[in-house]
Amino acid sequence: MTLTTEQQLLIEMRVANEGPSTATAYLLWLFLWFISAHRFYLGRPGTAVLQILSYFIAIGFIWLLIDAFLIPGMIRQRQDEIRLRMMNSLR
Repeated sequence: MTLTTEQQLLIEMRVANEGPSTATAYLLWLFLWFISAHRFYLGRPGTAVLQILSYFIAIGFIWLLIDAFLIPGMIRQRQDEIRLRMMNSLR
C-alpha cells in the first residue's frame, strides 16, 4: 500500500514531535553520563544498565566516549521506529 503525500507529511510531523531531540540527548550525555541518562532517553535501558555496571571497570568510560559518536544513529533509529509505527497504524 502506498501512502499519500498527506499521510507521509503527517508521519514526518509526528516523528519530529515525538522523536528524541539531539540536543537533549547530548545534554544528558554530558551532564548525566554517570547514570547513562542519554541511553535511557533514547529507549535503550538494557545497554544503559550495562554501561552503568561497566563503569566499575575502565571499559565503561571508553564506551561513554564512543556514545558521543553513536547518539545521532540512535536518534535516527528511534525516529525510524516511530515512522514505522505510524505507517502501520495508517494501513
